Amino acid sequence: MMRRILLADADAFYVAVARAVDPDGAGRASLLIVGGSRESRGVVCSASYETRKFGVRSAMPIARALRLCPDAVCVPVPFKACIRKSAEIRKLLHQFSPVVEGASIDEWYLDLTGTEGVYHHEPLETTAQRIRSALREATGLTLSIGGGTNKLIAKMAVDRAKPSAGGSGVVIVEPGSEETFLRSCTLADIPLVGPKFQARLAARGLITVEDVLRHDLAALQGWMSKREASWLWSRVRGRDDGDVFHRTMNRGISRDETFGKDLDADEDIERELLRLVTRAAADMRGDRLTARTVAVRLRDWDFKTRSAQRTLPEPVVSDRVILHVAHELLATLRSARRVPARLVGVRLSGLAAAAVTNQLAILSDETERDRGLSRAIDRVREKFGARSILPGGIVEEQ
Repeated sequence: MMRRILLADADAFYVAVARAVDPDGAGRASLLIVGGSRESRGVVCSASYETRKFGVRSAMPIARALRLCPDAVCVPVPFKACIRKSAEIRKLLHQFSPVVEGASIDEWYLDLTGTEGVYHHEPLETTAQRIRSALREATGLTLSIGGGTNKLIAKMAVDRAKPSAGGSGVVIVEPGSEETFLRSCTLADIPLVGPKFQARLAARGLITVEDVLRHDLAALQGWMSKREASWLWSRVRGRDDGDVFHRTMNRGISRDETFGKDLDADEDIERELLRLVTRAAADMRGDRLTARTVAVRLRDWDFKTRSAQRTLPEPVVSDRVILHVAHELLATLRSARRVPARLVGVRLSGLAAAAVTNQLAILSDETERDRGLSRAIDRVREKFGARSILPGGIVEEQ
């Protein structure tokens, strides 16, 4: 059975939600940056298409973005509204496909394999257009949709469909036309072929997909590792066996903070880490989830970003255990490069529903007392407010 995969990508998602939340402010600004205030030392999360014409891009420092586009309006990311809108879009997409996989907060894969009869054998492009129309009518947002016989082709097709690429909103690569489509692409168009890999390939004269197709696998293996060569050889031929999975859980909970002034002292960075762990762990427990993997991220004064993570043998929920692991990860990062930090972040992943029974997680050193204390603190905050009970390190700092 021929696979029929779509990737729906919400156009300028954070910008669209920010405008919907604040129609009289962000909604009236054609030049809009979402990510923080004009005085923020953070980075651009998203920018309107009008702003991108000035060279503003995601992950660019806001200060630099404002030098490129001085008249832009800056607003914080409306996180809660984005989460609600993402869930709303996903619910609507389920009306068209039995299997929907969230690739990110604003991207969703749909597997329509075997649904030809349901849609009266209409072209996949027609189905995609109907999805776009339904979503625009229900939410006011627009989608770009790419489609093909696997997730790789759908991902590359949706990049062609986006307004920023001059697309019309839908690009479907018909079965059998994958090679023609790929020959029109550069290697930079292939997901996960990043700038460093591109530079190495360019040194061999490999810029486009067609450049690679001129060589056999043995030649590629002579220029790079066998693993890289096999991966690239398959990608330029449009091969991808990945399935579309229905994920009901968030894949991770992240919290980070960009400082108004670079922090150099370990105790100052550790205090911010404590604050972030407290927020992330409370949010995770509020969703009745547990985590197995803890990650810490640092962005140094020179914008170099580093991270470290650890996967525990058992799922955990308590602040104490998560903070203990996070402190050790932070110490590892700081010992490797002790320079001022402009951002620290924490991420909890490997999420799963909390068990009904509370067995001791001996291997992870989390006790029933840890979990009971965390739940009690959550109840106090729920009744008296998030700041009613705080870790001592934060209170002393304040």
